[in-house]
Amino acid sequence: MSIKQNLLNIKSALPEHVTLVAVSKTKPISDLMEAYDAGQRIFGENKIQEMTEKWEAMPKDIEWHMIGHVQTNKVKFMAPFVSLIHGVDGLKLLEEINKQAQKNDRIIDCLFQIHIAEEETKFGLNEKELNEILYSATFHEMKNIRIVGLMGMATFTDNQEQIKKEFTHLKTIFDTTNQLLTSNFQLLTLSMGMSGDYKLAIECGSTMVRIGSSIFGNR
Repeated sequence: MSIKQNLLNIKSALPEHVTLVAVSKTKPISDLMEAYDAGQRIFGENKIQEMTEKWEAMPKDIEWHMIGHVQTNKVKFMAPFVSLIHGVDGLKLLEEINKQAQKNDRIIDCLFQIHIAEEETKFGLNEKELNEILYSATFHEMKNIRIVGLMGMATFTDNQEQIKKEFTHLKTIFDTTNQLLTSNFQLLTLSMGMSGDYKLAIECGSTMVRIGSSIFGNR
């Protein structure tokens, strides 16, 4: 099936409250434009240089989401245009995003990445680290970032019960953390679920899914 058909099939099955991020990393601009022409306006990239090149070449009504692990020294390159940074996993990175957003006279939306998987290779904060950031004076002084949600990736396994347990755990953290309301913190988005497990993620409360191979085909 074509990219357009794949996209329309997925969108037609998604509940209205769920946002679709089309994961377009490594894909050529022609593929992204096919999705764009089919109505897709949110694309997720994991390399800042590649995302910047696509941003420069493509229509300016696109929301670009940085979904990969972010190195502090690369933040400045995406600060002028990025719509949402998914993988914020530390105060130092958040401080740099705030600094670069200020230079660009912007407020940049971010998600805190929470470690819910059993794999050590995945990045993310545990609950203690999350609370340490949220209740720190440094965080409350940041005027150019806005934490709009949480993100997490389940263990790469066929065990549906385990994946469900991890997604449910993240939803619980989302619900309890949501009681803290400050000017730069208002949880609206729970991002969990990818091509292989997004339906289960939505059942567990996800409001944003990241789908690549089911739209663009395997890499």
